[in-house]
Amino acid sequence: MTQDSELDVLVRTRIRGLRAAAGWSLDELAARCYLSPSTLSRIETGHRRISLDQLSAIARALGTSLDQLVESPGDDDVVIRPHHDATRGVTTWMLNSSPGVAVAKMRLTRSEQCAAADLKVHPGKDWFTVLSGTVVLHLGERTVVVEAGQAAQFSTMVPHAFGVRGGPAEILGIFDHDGQRTHLWPGGGAAA
Repeated sequence: MTQDSELDVLVRTRIRGLRAAAGWSLDELAARCYLSPSTLSRIETGHRRISLDQLSAIARALGTSLDQLVESPGDDDVVIRPHHDATRGVTTWMLNSSPGVAVAKMRLTRSEQCAAADLKVHPGKDWFTVLSGTVVLHLGERTVVVEAGQAAQFSTMVPHAFGVRGGPAEILGIFDHDGQRTHLWPGGGAAA
């Protein structure tokens, strides 16, 4: 009997595709995930249900995660939609969603004078490079001008805020967990 739910077909196709991309035969993958080749063959062809234990072992052997094997397809994994926060003067495109470090493209419109009044601190470090425009980075008593093509890194334990000079600016930022919460999450409260 063949299972034909869309998710089952997708997972089986991913398993077969990852196995082929690694250049492994059924026997080689079966040995790596401690299944018999016939069981793995029946899983790939839809003639056997996949147990969670088997799926976990297969994912581990293929060097992927259960989440990646079972994530459903859709535009959300292809199209990155911006989040606009008019109050903070920032539009954010999240380029990844890993729990430890976030990469985001940000369009800043808040003037340097407004930003200077909202210095915030949080644990960690922030890194960014200016793609276009001019960013004014307020670091405690210092004001650092970062032009297009330049990058900056700083300890976020220093009171800081971002603003722009002469019109909007776009940056590519890398934020640790605390920086994500402060600069990227809606309602984070920091001047970004």
